[in-house]
Amino acid sequence: MYPTQAFAQDAEMSLREFEDFIYKGCLVHEPDPISAWRKISEEQQRLVDWLNNARQIHIVGPDTDLKLEVTGRKWQNCDGHVNFPDGEIFTWPIEHSVNGYIRYSYPACNFGHEVDDIRLQFKDGRVIKATASKNEDFLLKMLETVEGERYVGEFAFGTNPGIQRFTKNILVDEKIGGTIHLALGAGYPETGSKSKSAIHWDMLCDLRDGGEVRVDDTLFLKDGKILI
Repeated sequence: MYPTQAFAQDAEMSLREFEDFIYKGCLVHEPDPISAWRKISEEQQRLVDWLNNARQIHIVGPDTDLKLEVTGRKWQNCDGHVNFPDGEIFTWPIEHSVNGYIRYSYPACNFGHEVDDIRLQFKDGRVIKATASKNEDFLLKMLETVEGERYVGEFAFGTNPGIQRFTKNILVDEKIGGTIHLALGAGYPETGSKSKSAIHWDMLCDLRDGGEVRVDDTLFLKDGKILI
């Protein structure tokens, strides 16, 4: 990410505000940014190692109650080597294990369309009902056009505490600390994913106000704070 006037406008910030926002998310305001990222890498690796033993994840939040299985899946540590700013840990759920419903907190943008207030219902891994308050026709068209788009290719926790505002740029927004995101469509092979699709569409759910995630019998996250 490089701060530009157009990105700042999408984020509803001045260019100077957006510059400070991005640089803070990148930790380049720290006296020793490299050391700061190494600490984040170590902490996220601790979480990855813990989650690699997980079986089931249960997400509860506003208009959200979703369960998915991750037994044997590999979690990945995103610590600044691919995207920047970075800060997430992710995996690929077991294909047909996603059940329940979820309401996404922010617009999901794809192919120039902004889809608001997305609500999805899953049964045995597949989206069986989808609604949106804006551009619902586009959402449904995408789900019908690409069959793999009805299945989850990624589940992730955003972990960057320096990113706290929505900007309409998913490579930044998915890093917001205290959020989760699920991507419909293609997955990443390094997680063991065999999910194939022409599209990887991330959708963001904010759990910072009244949300929680249980991993097996452990409360892993509450109101956006990781507890383990």
